[in-house]
Amino acid sequence: MPINRFSRLLASSAMLSTMLSGCAGGASGPQLPPASFVAMQEGPGEDYMIGPLDDLTIFVWRNPELGAKVQVRPDGRITTPLITDMPAVGKTPKMLADDITLQLSQFIQDPLVSVIVNKFSGTYSQQVRVIGATEKPASLPYRANMTLLDAMIAVGGLSEYAAGNRAKLIRFDKASGTQKEYSIRLGDLLRKGDSKANVMLMPGDVIIIPESSF
Repeated sequence: MPINRFSRLLASSAMLSTMLSGCAGGASGPQLPPASFVAMQEGPGEDYMIGPLDDLTIFVWRNPELGAKVQVRPDGRITTPLITDMPAVGKTPKMLADDITLQLSQFIQDPLVSVIVNKFSGTYSQQVRVIGATEKPASLPYRANMTLLDAMIAVGGLSEYAAGNRAKLIRFDKASGTQKEYSIRLGDLLRKGDSKANVMLMPGDVIIIPESSF
């Protein structure tokens, strides 16, 4: 009889331990590999898609009068010397430079054009959105080698009641055409300094941070 009571006591303790660990908000589900470094590059990557209100510098070699500093209009177009209302949104800087080169070829021989993005906002598909229990939810322009830590610094970290280790990252998988959900450990990253909890981000990622239930 005492043995049975002792067994029941052990079973009850194990159940209580499981419940408490669940309340603690540990990450569950598939997780991403840790980032190998914290990004220092501020500019967009080579595959960056130009978005409305981006500031661009267009340089035409040996023809500086044909270059310009322009802002992409809300309608997604730009105007430069000799070129009117050229679509820019949704193109990479290289793609836009090629289109400008084609247009300028009507006026000058073998133009060499480069496009630099000075201030970038990006299209919605290029932004990283952070929502939920953070100090200032925001939609952030994606930049090359952007990490989870970069995004959380930009939004001011977690709120007081955030369940950081129950946060999720939603990512669209182009190969399968479906959304995938990953567990991320924001509590460990920001409050414990666990570098292994830092992961690389991709354009279009959505970070969802729930609040603690108590």
